[in-house]
Amino acid sequence: MELRLTDEQRMVQKTIRQFVEKELMPLENDVLRNERAGKPGISAEKLKELQDKAKKAGFWGINTPEEYGGANLGQMMMALVAMEISKTFVPFTFGGSADNILYYGNEEQKKRYLIPTINGEKKSCFAMTEPGAGSDTRNIKMTAVKDGSEWVLNGEKTFITGGNEADFVMVIAVTDKEKGRDGVTCFIVDRDMGWKSEYIDTMGEWGPAALIFDNVRVPEENILGELHGGYNLGLEWIGFARWIVGARAVGAAERLLQMAIDYSQERKTFGKPIADRQAIQWMIADSAVEIEAAKWLVLNAAYTLDNGEDNRHLASMAKLYGANMGNNVVDRVLQIHGGMGYTRELPIERWYREARLWRIYDGTDEIQRLIISRNLLKGHVKLGEFI
Repeated sequence: MELRLTDEQRMVQKTIRQFVEKELMPLENDVLRNERAGKPGISAEKLKELQDKAKKAGFWGINTPEEYGGANLGQMMMALVAMEISKTFVPFTFGGSADNILYYGNEEQKKRYLIPTINGEKKSCFAMTEPGAGSDTRNIKMTAVKDGSEWVLNGEKTFITGGNEADFVMVIAVTDKEKGRDGVTCFIVDRDMGWKSEYIDTMGEWGPAALIFDNVRVPEENILGELHGGYNLGLEWIGFARWIVGARAVGAAERLLQMAIDYSQERKTFGKPIADRQAIQWMIADSAVEIEAAKWLVLNAAYTLDNGEDNRHLASMAKLYGANMGNNVVDRVLQIHGGMGYTRELPIERWYREARLWRIYDGTDEIQRLIISRNLLKGHVKLGEFI
């Protein structure tokens, strides 16, 4: 059993870290100003410029198969990259990738949707959540009714990341109500087929969308995967997203804790740095331990997936613990900074608002606990065994 990164993994981690520190962190003040003014953190032009720089450095399609021009570095590297990128709040993603379930498309769908998405010519989003069906995916109400060679979709999706910007959506709809979760299908639906998006204002900078489908007609050939096979596709999409939330929390928490360490050594009270105060030392120590624990949960979930094993149990553990760890750490860091931490001069309050979302999207804390306990109670996972 290997508990250390390989030389290649360390090299990639170092290179990504340098990119973040050199290209992204200097933009943070601009991002804060733009967001306070109600503008996007960075423009689409600036994002493309940054992605082009990353591409020249060899970072394009980090987890995209080589046959599509990607680096195919694997899930472990994806976790490490997510941790490094999340040390800044600058809204950046490496180009050259596509949603994992889009690879289930047939050759024509890959030509029309997958390749353009990888190339950055199209933007996608995934839509399963509804106003009355979040974690309870079996309560999906959106319908798809067959009419000749087309399906007619009606319903609403909500809290869809990227839904305001997407050119097409991979949407889950009920195609056979009698079959329950085995009667839902995933459709690829272009925006110009008629669905509309509405911006949802939130307490953070995340701007999700509500998607409205009113008699949207979709051709038969736009079914992704198999008819009535949408539930499993949805689970695969969510399963990947869950442990990535944990990775993001680790990266952000490491940056925040370093801010607290630096500030505690500079800020003095009664003639001494607050770093000399036991109350501060304990907050720093507890945060460091929790970050390390979350990091290994995330890496274990990624390692398991790289080895072709079922990582759903580990993904839920990484998501649950990582998201709560991130909330604990940002709260302590704000407390260490005192009044300054609460101001918008520093990014701590921004991270504070963002971190609260980690415990909700891609499966709430309660759903993760349900999954973990159910696996143990039903004997799917046994304590003391390596997973």
